[in-house]
Amino acid sequence: MAREIRINVDDETYEQLERLAAGGHAEPEQYAAQLLTADIARSRFNEAAKAFRDEHAAGFAARFGGGEGQAAA
Repeated sequence: MAREIRINVDDETYEQLERLAAGGHAEPEQYAAQLLTADIARSRFNEAAKAFRDEHAAGFAARFGGGEGQAAA
């Protein structure tokens, strides 16, 4: 289900959004929604990657060596 979010931006920001949206052949509102969706997807990915690292770091270090403070080869 789609939800609507209303935000206010200054004129300079909206003009930049219009320019960026035109480059992608989209309406500014559609482009802003794409940016927000991509940003949230990136955030979700980063959170999942950190959770995976936290869950498996000790086992990985035990099997392959290394640990905090050591640079990757």
